[in-house]
Amino acid sequence: MRNVTIDGIALEVCDGATVLEAAKQAGIDIPTLCFMPKINEIGSCRVCVVEIEGEDGLAAACNTPVCEGMCIRAATPRVVAARRANVETMLAGHRGECTSCKRSGTCALQRLAADLGVSEDEYAPVYHWEAWDEAFPLQRDATKCVRCMRCVAECAKVQHCAVWEAAGPAANRGVRVAGGTAIANSGCALCGQCITHCPTGALTARDDVDVVLDALADPETVTVVQVAPAIRSAWGEGVGLSREAATQGRMVAALRALGFDYVYDTDFAADLTIMEEANEFIEWVKQDKPRPMFTSCCPGWVRFAKQHYPKYVSQLSTSKSPHEMLGAVAKKLLSEKANEQGKRVFVVSVMPCVAKKYEAGVSQLSTAAGQDVDAVLTTREFDRMLRMFNVNCAALDEQKFDDPLGLSTGAGTIFGRTGGVMEAALRSAAFFLTGQNPDFSACDTKAATPDKPWVDKELCIADMTLRIAIASGLENTSKLLDALDSGEASYDFVEIMACPGGCVGGGGQPIAFNGELAAERANVLNSLDGADTLRYSHENPDIKALYDSLLGRPLSEVAEELLHTDQSQWDL
Repeated sequence: MRNVTIDGIALEVCDGATVLEAAKQAGIDIPTLCFMPKINEIGSCRVCVVEIEGEDGLAAACNTPVCEGMCIRAATPRVVAARRANVETMLAGHRGECTSCKRSGTCALQRLAADLGVSEDEYAPVYHWEAWDEAFPLQRDATKCVRCMRCVAECAKVQHCAVWEAAGPAANRGVRVAGGTAIANSGCALCGQCITHCPTGALTARDDVDVVLDALADPETVTVVQVAPAIRSAWGEGVGLSREAATQGRMVAALRALGFDYVYDTDFAADLTIMEEANEFIEWVKQDKPRPMFTSCCPGWVRFAKQHYPKYVSQLSTSKSPHEMLGAVAKKLLSEKANEQGKRVFVVSVMPCVAKKYEAGVSQLSTAAGQDVDAVLTTREFDRMLRMFNVNCAALDEQKFDDPLGLSTGAGTIFGRTGGVMEAALRSAAFFLTGQNPDFSACDTKAATPDKPWVDKELCIADMTLRIAIASGLENTSKLLDALDSGEASYDFVEIMACPGGCVGGGGQPIAFNGELAAERANVLNSLDGADTLRYSHENPDIKALYDSLLGRPLSEVAEELLHTDQSQWDL
């Protein structure tokens, strides 16, 4: 232990603690920008500087360890002046368009400048311009980059893709795509974690709001919107609603307020995914195909596998992701009538994800009715549209999804958190093998969290012992795949989610700077599952009706046509 004093407060801190940690222990708030615990501790922004008695210069609180008897001053005129100067320096290379920037209100630099009273009139900006592929789902504006290196660290240390790198001499160090290559050729999984960890608007998702607005305004277009499980855990964050007020029913009402003709639930398609994927897994085992079979509902994971671990692409489930399934089914059910009226069906997916924007454009996912999904909005874009339309979400009465693609089970809802797909699949696979529903506790996967490389368990079903594993975050994924390669691990069925914590922590979710909310959002989905009267995908009566009227049975020819794909053929 070490005895230190900070702003007159004497306290005892652990050996190895930093000044920032000591300040937090004392209840003193020191601002940070570049700092991410254990991930980016380089002290480059110098926003967290403090005075230390006996030292001439100012020290970065984030990476300066305390020592016995240290006397720290975190709030002095000299400290404030230095912080102001450092923010001014960042603003000198930052193109400020705060009134129109997508990060206005959630920009850490904007907040710091306001807190420190820094004015744009105090500096002469010099911008660094960079060409970018405007069609790519991930967008970068170099003129807003403040060289904090958070994206570099997040992508390399948490997501294992190393898409970004620091480049240039120390005095003018910037960020670029690694090797100076085009972003489309960089090995990017499109997880979007660099976006959610960027402090400014330098990294964003491609804006597809105008495409959706055009469809809504077109009288010859039948608009269909579907909403992913994870959206109901987070949509209220961007419109000022508490978790208690941001109910599923209000979310449905908010979507209708935007003018969509049909409001469907991707949770329904999650149940449909389980019907196909669970049966596919059973057939996989019966045919003694190479193990494990991997889940395939996360396009970020699919991209990662194709680019970094191509040997496992053939072991991906052929089941489409839920929103692609729902898009295909919705168009199958609605297109004939729409065509007779001289109209087209336009499907919009509201997703917590950036990779879904890529997935929607994969030509190999098209059916006879055309592209399964026509546009994808992130949760942030959905919230922005609600503000654009001035929807008073708090005053909305609760509404239900439209039939027949709106009824879902708790199993579909938990798709949005890590382990949820596996848990839902196990619930139904056990039934298909034994004719009896398993106990929920036997299939429980809540132990799956991103702070562990992966979690595993065994489940005895009939005369089978199934070995399953779950991983979220691509660094964790790489550890699991490397263990499979080396023979250290062996499993029958594996769930992978590209984003830490699963879709609830997706790259398209609302941004809370330095706030990791995946666990909190996952609890929302777990609560919805626990409160649902239907918790097994195979018990969804509308799923049964869809098979009776259209699909026949799981893995039928019609099901294969509409609901399955070969990811090895996907264009990147």
